[in-house]
Amino acid sequence: MHEIQLLSDKLDLLLKRYGALHAENKRLKDTVAQQTKSIESLNLKLQEVEQNMVAVQIGKSVLTDDEKTKMRKQIDTVIGEIDKILTNLND
Repeated sequence: MHEIQLLSDKLDLLLKRYGALHAENKRLKDTVAQQTKSIESLNLKLQEVEQNMVAVQIGKSVLTDDEKTKMRKQIDTVIGEIDKILTNLND
């Protein structure tokens, strides 16, 4: 009879662990889905910035230093956001 109780206790523990792992798995999947959407959004922003950059270069053959600095800051910001998301995905 003691053995049956021991098995029952182990089964209860395993069921609790399964429930906790199942909940964590769902949470992680939701996080990955959210970060994937963020990456897609940032990729679209990057494409827009690249298109704007090409349009500016076509419209003007020579950019001023202020315009170059502003464009670099925009690109650095987008790349930084993408790096943060990729870091979070790897965690």
